[in-house]
Amino acid sequence: MGIGELYPAWGQTVTIAMMAVALGMDAFSLGVGIGMKGIRLLHVLQMSLLIALFHVLMPLVGLLTGSYVGQLLGQVTAYAAGGLLVLLGAHMLYNSFRSNTAGPVRAVNHRTFLGMLLISLSVSIDSFSVGVSLGMFVNGVLITVLAFGVCGGLMAITGLLLGRHVSRSLGEYGEALGGAILLGFGLLFIF
Repeated sequence: MGIGELYPAWGQTVTIAMMAVALGMDAFSLGVGIGMKGIRLLHVLQMSLLIALFHVLMPLVGLLTGSYVGQLLGQVTAYAAGGLLVLLGAHMLYNSFRSNTAGPVRAVNHRTFLGMLLISLSVSIDSFSVGVSLGMFVNGVLITVLAFGVCGGLMAITGLLLGRHVSRSLGEYGEALGGAILLGFGLLFIF
């Protein structure tokens, strides 16, 4: 492997790692909020494992879909991938600020299995969109989905544990930061 081939591989690895962190910010911010309500350590472990599983499954389905779409669209894929990431990042940013002004919302009970499943799905659904975008140009599918899963699970457990000890405002900043990172990567793909 020559030096010219090494830098693109590192660039793609760094990009995937940063996207995994950005996607994990949803799990982190939600974890902080749930941790503030009070959560048992067993539920922390269960929810983190479910979030990690969904952070693997959702982008895997998205990657497979994006790979198919990439073959159909050809050269347009970079713009489509960038556009999806820009929309997803903007949506995450909007939601992080909108939640401050929203009225009372009935919360999902995070202590039940169904509640944990719904929460895990809700913080992982954006991984599907990113998976579609990445499926148009990424080579290492297994590494990508494992990075998303590990990062999502670790950030969830960190947020849940940290939420037991810090103020609620940190979670809102986490989602905004994740949205800004995805928005930035989307703009990089387009331009």
